[in-house]
Amino acid sequence: MRGFLASSIGVTCAAALALPLTLPAAAVPTKAPARAAQPTSGARSAPTAAEPDLPGSTQSLPLAPTTRDRTRGAAPEQGLTRDDIHRFALVGVTWDDPDTELRGRVQVRTRATGTGQWSGWQDVDTHNEDHGADPGTAERDSGHVHGSTAPLWVGDSDGVDVRVRADRGATRAVGDQASALPTGLHLELVDPGAEPPAAGARAPARRAALPLAATELPALSRAATEREAVTRYGRSKPYIGPRPRIITRRGWGADEKLREKGFVYTKKVKAVFVHHTASGNNYSCSQAPSVIRGIYRYHVKSSGWRDIGYNFLVDQCGNIYEGRAGGVAKPVRGAHTLGFNTNSTGIAVLGTFGTAKPSSAAMTAIARLAAWKLGLYGVNPRGKTYLKSGGGNLYRKGKNVRLNAISGHRDGFATECPGRQLYGRLGSARSTSARFQGR
Repeated sequence: MRGFLASSIGVTCAAALALPLTLPAAAVPTKAPARAAQPTSGARSAPTAAEPDLPGSTQSLPLAPTTRDRTRGAAPEQGLTRDDIHRFALVGVTWDDPDTELRGRVQVRTRATGTGQWSGWQDVDTHNEDHGADPGTAERDSGHVHGSTAPLWVGDSDGVDVRVRADRGATRAVGDQASALPTGLHLELVDPGAEPPAAGARAPARRAALPLAATELPALSRAATEREAVTRYGRSKPYIGPRPRIITRRGWGADEKLREKGFVYTKKVKAVFVHHTASGNNYSCSQAPSVIRGIYRYHVKSSGWRDIGYNFLVDQCGNIYEGRAGGVAKPVRGAHTLGFNTNSTGIAVLGTFGTAKPSSAAMTAIARLAAWKLGLYGVNPRGKTYLKSGGGNLYRKGKNVRLNAISGHRDGFATECPGRQLYGRLGSARSTSARFQGR
């Protein structure tokens, strides 16, 4: 199956979360049936509709030319209209080569389940190649990775209309013919599945009582955080911020059978990169776990990554969620800033912030999380650091780059992420984070 990286062996919550709190094993969800294996040529078989009682599904539908020129490779516009499909809530478009840029515009409209009302046309962010694993890593070179747009949250839907139009002058050579769009365009429709059994995960914004050992790591005072650091490191850690409350992967309902079994670590965390998910702002905080499950499934099943790309996610109510598995206190290597995933951590705010402003709660959560995470490794959030580029469109591979300890995605890669409005508030986040560390 294209994008299928998961192990069939269940992984316990204790292994996934590791330090700083040992958790009991989570119940393993029922596994969704696999789609047919994809031929090596890049052609993909028609999807099979998933049963509605399964914990999430992905439908991958090939796009077709919509212009008079019916040659798939040369068509400047491709699309699809379907009103007979299994329900979904998140959409995206993928293509064969992750190193090929989609130079054009992607728009979708969807039909709401229940009401039958169609939405207006919505733009899908096509600049997603700036996310992902670094060049030359096992994750990037797995053979499973595809090009992909950002995922867009559309809510509970059962009909879709999509159009992909190439920019003028976007024609590129593909073999012995010209192609205006990348080859192998597919529409990905993601059903994130039902909420996990823990009632607290349904509405984390209200701080409902959660079974702590299963669904969250509770907030700690600075003194308690320092004591925990002594237990872990054998010495005190000056200027460590108090650990914030973190909703675990079990708390937001991660199906641990989707991802790869193992974990990949770097040596330390020297910097935080702040992102937006570009998935839109049309969600409530009670829906945030569903949005995250949708992004997780899209990153693994559609884009072909080993796990969700971000190390942490934050919603508009300021709730913090564990992202990529391996331990919230450990230097887990993510797939968030192409070229700078080593010795860094990625924090993504759910939403799109080109024109919309991030909430104060979300900005405070970024500052609190960065104060704790950077503090574990002795880093001042107001300081500078050096990271070695793994290759990208701003810095050549091997170049030592001086960056802010709290940087925006665009500081490491030429991209709009994390959006103009969010990026403009990072200076304030650095100062607030340093205060949380007692500096």
